[in-house]
Amino acid sequence: MKIIACIKQVPDSIEVKIDPQTNRIIREDVKGIINPFDMYAVEEAVRLKERFNGQAVVLTMGPSQADTALREALSMGIDEAVLISDRKFVGSDTLATSYALSRAVRKIGGYDIVICGRETIDGSTGQVGPEMAENLGIPCITYVSKILETTGGTIRCVRMMEDHYEEVSAPLPVILTVSKEINEPRIPSLKGLLRAKKAVIPTWTADDIGADPAKVGHDGSPTWVVECWRPNLKKEGRILQGKPQELAVELFHELKKLGAA
Repeated sequence: MKIIACIKQVPDSIEVKIDPQTNRIIREDVKGIINPFDMYAVEEAVRLKERFNGQAVVLTMGPSQADTALREALSMGIDEAVLISDRKFVGSDTLATSYALSRAVRKIGGYDIVICGRETIDGSTGQVGPEMAENLGIPCITYVSKILETTGGTIRCVRMMEDHYEEVSAPLPVILTVSKEINEPRIPSLKGLLRAKKAVIPTWTADDIGADPAKVGHDGSPTWVVECWRPNLKKEGRILQGKPQELAVELFHELKKLGAA
């Protein structure tokens, strides 16, 4: 069995800066981490590899510094890593990103399961996994909280919805987007850290994956950010003093005013 985990490196800070000209996040000189939801995708890929004596590959699209996120995934037990990086990818929305990733997945080839995190914390769209499935022409199961079994070319999973659980089956190959309930990511071992440090990670360009220039980057993105701003937070407070019963009545009236505002 061959499993591909798709991850994204995101800023390790809530104090992100926005380029006023492009309305994009400024990622230079900002420490990056693996998107938290993608950590569960990496862990599940490693578990499936161990369970079926298979192969696990990690894939990401981003600038050269995304190499550090790939090495962290390698240290957790992933076998191989691939970075797709090219100036042509700059400005990609979810549609262009999913197209580029799907082209890289095709180049890797021989896969049975592609695993993504539920969503990224810098975009929170949850669109890339399903869009990759559309590009690859394979089924997609979202919000997976448990993989029940993988037999006879079919996978059976539990997906967690807002108020209930669903049991879903699909033929392989398949794309899964996983929730944090699926596992607990492991801490890398010293051996894993040393192996990841020495690993040679190939970097593929848009030409390497056979991407259509009209479908990547700004040209391939039908959506874009028109305006971006920080909300003005008003920190106004009052201190209520008095007897408990009087304070309860006063607090009730104050909360009622806020509800009516």
